[in-house]
Amino acid sequence: MTAANPNRLTGKLLIDTAMGNFLGDKRIRLLESIDQIGSISQAAKAVPMSYKAAWDAVDDMNNVAPEPLVHRSTGGRNGGGTELTAFGRRLIGFYRALEKESQAALEKLTRNLNQSGVADAADFQQVLRRMSMKTSARNQFAGPVVALKEGIVDVEVSIRLDPQLVLTAIVTRESAESLGLALGKDMLAFVKASSIVLVVEDGAQDVRISARNRFKGTVARIHTGPVNSEVTLDLPGGRHVLTAVITDDSVKRLGLSVGQPVTAVFKAPSVFLVATD
Repeated sequence: MTAANPNRLTGKLLIDTAMGNFLGDKRIRLLESIDQIGSISQAAKAVPMSYKAAWDAVDDMNNVAPEPLVHRSTGGRNGGGTELTAFGRRLIGFYRALEKESQAALEKLTRNLNQSGVADAADFQQVLRRMSMKTSARNQFAGPVVALKEGIVDVEVSIRLDPQLVLTAIVTRESAESLGLALGKDMLAFVKASSIVLVVEDGAQDVRISARNRFKGTVARIHTGPVNSEVTLDLPGGRHVLTAVITDDSVKRLGLSVGQPVTAVFKAPSVFLVATD
């Protein structure tokens, strides 16, 4: 067996586009397995990753892609409930072709570094690792700015996620300037699951809430834990989902169940924005 070359640059490709940093090797393998198997539970085992992590990844990808990558259906070839879309298959092909070109470029860079003796490939690997950006926010969305309302201190930013959904954020004027906010500019919007409040309307009272963002949806999944539960909602339009973390007691008090209509509420200042260019 040939020993691994410590001075050889290798990497995992992460696509950075107007849709955001959302597609990497593990998610591509998940999409490929869904296409081959037709069941997300079996695809998750093949990657491998947990069933919940697989669904979270699918939700994230569908949220920020211009077209759905995965459709939920009533059944699958092996009893699953998912199938890859034509757009999803094209994206896999694009990723694999780009991955091949990327590795060829890294091989060339490795040869140049070894010949010049200026720096070791390991030094560059460390720099690349430190430059990777991750966020703890559970909910990620993408869309163009459709409205800007400037105040003395803050700017209210409206981002269209799809024809039925508009998300509102509030940022400082300084942040708006640094982000280069303008009508039509594509943005990424992040919302922590813990910032979302769920409201069940029973018709008995008029619910009045000051929070700017109110998204009506239906409960798609509930993952219970020892203290808190993660509740995922399907939003209007059939493509986006929103995940909230609330206490188990709140789940019981609200009587939450799959298929139930629920309104997700969160304040505009709890949304943070990232420019995609």
